[in-house]
Amino acid sequence: MPREEYQERLDELRDDVVRMGNVVSTRLQKTIAALETYDQSIATRIAETDHEINELYLDLEQDCIDLFALQQPVAGDLRFIAASFKIITDLERIADLAANLAASIRSAETGLFSEIAISDLAEITVEMLDDAIAAYAKDDAEACFAVAERDEDLDGRCERAAQQIIRTLVDETPSNDELELLLESVTSVLLTIRDLERIGDHAVNIAARTLYMVENDDALIY
Repeated sequence: MPREEYQERLDELRDDVVRMGNVVSTRLQKTIAALETYDQSIATRIAETDHEINELYLDLEQDCIDLFALQQPVAGDLRFIAASFKIITDLERIADLAANLAASIRSAETGLFSEIAISDLAEITVEMLDDAIAAYAKDDAEACFAVAERDEDLDGRCERAAQQIIRTLVDETPSNDELELLLESVTSVLLTIRDLERIGDHAVNIAARTLYMVENDDALIY
């Protein structure tokens, strides 16, 4: 395959990965909106369209494999293709976590932990994901470090929110009838916090792969 045509295929891969990232980000934002309004209809639509993300992932996975096979990549191309392959895996997992969040809407509807700023945590994760995708699109190494720095703030916020929930549980003295509802709500909110934290971790993974792709620097990979 001529080099010019090969470069076009590489450019198309980048565009398609960015497109997948935008689709996943939109899906995540819709899930968060559903969480905030307890909208079951949105949650149902998210679950019904999960296969679309999986199909997109499989298509891009095949594109990466084809690019490896079509022409022996030079070092920079090799890092780009490998990073793209890893990034679509993280995006697919973020989509799965968004589906998990949607599934928790029913039990979150009790509102027993409305004082927990889930929306603030969610906003940070969306921003981290969008910034990581933009860094990949623009070969922006500096932005990769900024995403990683925000993850430290997110982890701290998630830990404090979880501790607040546990303190509330300890302080509560529910009746037998209320206990099951309380435990269900505790479990739901803790899982929501955990999933948001994991989405942040995947955003850092995207940034780490991008940094490696751009500068051959594995400082953020763990």
